[in-house]
Amino acid sequence: MDTAGRPCTEGGRRSAPALLPPPLRPALGLLAVLAALTVFAVGIMYAGHSEPGRVDRWFVDPTDDSVRAPWRGLALIIDFWGEPAGAALLGVAAVAGCLLLRRPRAALLVVAGAALAVGATTVLKSVVGRTIHGEFLSYPSGHTAYVTAVALVMALVAAERTGLGRAAGSALVLTVALVVGATMGWAQVGLGAHYPTDVLGGWCTALAVVLSTAWVIDRVARRQAGGGRPDRR
Repeated sequence: MDTAGRPCTEGGRRSAPALLPPPLRPALGLLAVLAALTVFAVGIMYAGHSEPGRVDRWFVDPTDDSVRAPWRGLALIIDFWGEPAGAALLGVAAVAGCLLLRRPRAALLVVAGAALAVGATTVLKSVVGRTIHGEFLSYPSGHTAYVTAVALVMALVAAERTGLGRAAGSALVLTVALVVGATMGWAQVGLGAHYPTDVLGGWCTALAVVLSTAWVIDRVARRQAGGGRPDRR
């Protein structure tokens, strides 16, 4: 494997670049663990609740629509990208972009990572049982998890292509995920669809699931490229 995280096959030919370049793996691995712990901690804290908690009230009263015109229109546009039609368009665009950049692993991660992140939020909603407006399961936010998952993959591609080191690459990935997640989170809270802590849970779910899935995909690809032999760097 070369210094950029690109595994080499026999004869020196390079296979697809790693989703998690070696310099970024320690920091992003730690981030995935912390995100997973946060998801479970917040879920336990608000299990079975049907009202905003103290942390939620620091931001806004999520039981009312807090976004008014003209900002409400912007919130609805952002929300669209987490709805089925918008999510499909966003996913297709991300996969197409990865393939155009000749990053098949990243295209696979868009599909697998986003699907697993949304699936995880669906399962957690039933397990945690937190509701908003009396009947709607709310923790964690699936909209936030989905758009964060897609953005996270594209940030990983950008970090790999630019060859950023550990600090800069990790900062880029975290910043992109934070900006995109916060944007969708603002729309969800403003439209009264989620509590702020639901948004945090969705964001952390995406980080934990996508980074873990990326590690698994890289590991499987390295084993296949090496014919089952240990990875020698």
